[in-house]
Amino acid sequence: MKNFNSVRNLFGFAILISLTACVSAGKYNDLETADNATKKSLNSCETDKADLDRRLGITSSEKSELEGSVATMKRALAELQERKAETEKRLAEFRELTAKFKELVDAGKLSIKVRNGRMMLALSSDILFASGSAQLSKDGVDSINQVADLLKDLKNRNFQIEGHTDNVPIHTRNFPSNWELASARAQSVLNTMVAEGFPAEHLSVASYGKFDPLNENKTTADRSENRRIAIVVIPDLSGLPGFDELNRLSEPTAASTDSKADAKSETKADEKTSEEAAPSATPTPAEPAISAMPEPVSNATPAQPQSLPDLSPGTSSVTVSPTPKK
Repeated sequence: MKNFNSVRNLFGFAILISLTACVSAGKYNDLETADNATKKSLNSCETDKADLDRRLGITSSEKSELEGSVATMKRALAELQERKAETEKRLAEFRELTAKFKELVDAGKLSIKVRNGRMMLALSSDILFASGSAQLSKDGVDSINQVADLLKDLKNRNFQIEGHTDNVPIHTRNFPSNWELASARAQSVLNTMVAEGFPAEHLSVASYGKFDPLNENKTTADRSENRRIAIVVIPDLSGLPGFDELNRLSEPTAASTDSKADAKSETKADEKTSEEAAPSATPTPAEPAISAMPEPVSNATPAQPQSLPDLSPGTSSVTVSPTPKK
């Protein structure tokens, strides 16, 4: 009986160990399943994160492009506003000039034009000069004095006086061609304006000869209109968009200035060394310098026309003609 009990106890203990082993294997399987599910979820999260990062990168790029587009649009808008302000300024100047010279325009002594982007006063040479002459008539002097007095009120502006002729050839001792005649007439107008008290530093002259006609010189009236003196208001470029950038580009760089200074110093040092090494010699007296006397205006080469930029707001030619008398 005692042995039977021992055997029974051993059998029960074996069953207990077997049950314990079964429970541990089930828990292990459950834990392994949970771990696999966690890894799968983690991989899915990492995939989602990578996709979000990719989308975020695209969004950031689009945002940068959008910001760049906005900045470009702001710059374009600012330039447009500057151009509009400059256009309004030029229109105001034209209206002021028209009002100021209304009496002379109505009298038929001059017209106000915007031609090739330049605002100008046009005076007929037939009123100012005799045929083939560069000497102002009495009426011509009076007209130029009136113009000079009115232009004085336009402060800090520069003017170019241009001489124009028709296509009829001229060949005299004083005027070998229309170039010389147009140049001499422009110079005569300049001298008269300066004598009237107009600041000389704000004036220049140019000769176009026959090469800038208003008409085709087919009729007497066409040729009469082509013979003219034009007083051009030189545009002020400082108010135009981009002027500061152009001005900076035209200035020499500091490095270029320094290199020129170094080269100059080296040249002076070389000259000093050469002077010390050279034997002394009796100096030869220098010949007196002979300076050329300036030739009269009538024989001078005509000034080339100064090229002025086209600053018109879109109109190639505007003319204020005399008001018809009733």
